[in-house]
Amino acid sequence: MEQQTKAKILNNRYYLYLTEFFSGMSVMAVELGASRLLAPYFSSSQIVWTIIIGTIMIAMALGNYFGGKWADKDPDPDKLYKRIIISALWTAAIPFFGKIVILGVTALLVISINTNFLIWAAFISCMAVFVFPLFLLGTVTPSLVKYTTDSLDDNGRIVGTLGAFNTIGSIIGTFAPTFITIPAVGTAVTFLIFSGILLVIGLVYFISAGRKKPLVAISSVLFIVMCVVSTRLSFAFWQKGVAYEGESIYNYLQVKEDDQRKILSTNVLFGIQSVYMKQPGLTGLYYDTAMAAPLMAQSGEKSDILVLGMGTGTFAKQCSVYYPDSHIEGVEIDQAIADLAYSEFELDKSVSITTYDGRAYLNSLKAMQGRDTDLTTKYDVIMVDAYQDITIPFQMSSVEFFTLVRDCLKPGGVMVVNMNMHSDKKGSINHCLSDTISEVFKNVYSVPVTGSTNRELFASDDDDMLKRFYQNTQTLSDEPLKEHMQSVQQDLERYESGGNILTDDKAPVELLGMQVIDDLISEQLEHYKKVFEEEGLDGLLNE
Repeated sequence: MEQQTKAKILNNRYYLYLTEFFSGMSVMAVELGASRLLAPYFSSSQIVWTIIIGTIMIAMALGNYFGGKWADKDPDPDKLYKRIIISALWTAAIPFFGKIVILGVTALLVISINTNFLIWAAFISCMAVFVFPLFLLGTVTPSLVKYTTDSLDDNGRIVGTLGAFNTIGSIIGTFAPTFITIPAVGTAVTFLIFSGILLVIGLVYFISAGRKKPLVAISSVLFIVMCVVSTRLSFAFWQKGVAYEGESIYNYLQVKEDDQRKILSTNVLFGIQSVYMKQPGLTGLYYDTAMAAPLMAQSGEKSDILVLGMGTGTFAKQCSVYYPDSHIEGVEIDQAIADLAYSEFELDKSVSITTYDGRAYLNSLKAMQGRDTDLTTKYDVIMVDAYQDITIPFQMSSVEFFTLVRDCLKPGGVMVVNMNMHSDKKGSINHCLSDTISEVFKNVYSVPVTGSTNRELFASDDDDMLKRFYQNTQTLSDEPLKEHMQSVQQDLERYESGGNILTDDKAPVELLGMQVIDDLISEQLEHYKKVFEEEGLDGLLNE
């Protein structure tokens, strides 16, 4: 009787095609979810994406191989749909247990390795969290081929149909998380949505067959439990003082606040994207040094200023305070960050923010320059401060990009670039960026920012930029700013190119950036190891 019931269900090929469809959809949804789960800890760089894709391909290859082997050896559909249910429950648990695994792996590696920390941490975390459920989903296709083909007459058509359903499901699983579920309900609920679909596929099979009632009940209860706990654990669940945590299409967003400042970060473990100092005056950060740029420009304190990578607008706010006659606008690719600038970081509404990619925005300006129109716009100062998590967008690091910046400057205009990955090694990312900029601009000067790894670079085709800087500094009425600008003058160094040019075709900024970050982490590992030895895991988490 059981075999007849199961045969009746399997004779409905549309049900099997739906199994293939939702399996393919879930694989891609988990892959997109993996990138969002790992990004707050390890960045969303191409290196991390490579780890995710490679790990998933390993899991799928193993699943395909063993799925076909098991289907030939024991073609029992009960076992396939049990694997689907197990995969669904594991996926539902990822938002909760995955974060704990990532934290545990990070803590373990802090005390056990010295180099390539981020790469090893991302790879081991990915293997531990995602390989098993995707391995189980990898067994679906070869098993369904076994159940749907019963002769050689139409096996090509059937296998092709299965492949088409899998591909269509994969397409939906690629677009839906990015444009619908993650922005609307977040990463955790996205995992729950697609794991719930998988669970329903498995449960429908057993319910229709009238079998495995305990399995159906236990699976349903476990999924409900996962729905509750997985939405309760934040990305930075061990941190205190988190005022806001959210997600956008592009980033994980975290706002932390204390008595002196408010911080925006798009990464849990490393990096700060924007800082708002609650007390008026200079911030003591790189924004102060970057304010030398308007004093170098021909228009001085009445400059038209454009900020690429606006963040929450700290630089724009400082310029509006100290250079009130300037016109300031910004470009920020993430609308959610732009909203936070006004709602959480008190950016004045008079400073406009365009939601756009920085390079695409300059391209649109360049296109207008070739037309006879009043909309043509150029700037006295362009500030380049665009970062993707803890790395630099490659398209905003090439000689073609900096040429575009130069073309959007007025005569006597100045570009200022914030470089936050200091390294004394030859061929480091800062050296490559400086060499590339020197290929475009006649005059390039840089200055280190005291107390940080930042270095500010100023570039212009105007030979009088330094002369103007000295003259305009003398006329400043604000004494703290004047003293700081005089300090900048003393530390300015003319940069001579070393010939390491980044282009649109070849700009390995993520790899170069990771090398610097790895060096910085390696310098700190000894400290963390000592903390762990003296205070244990609690002390390490506090650090």
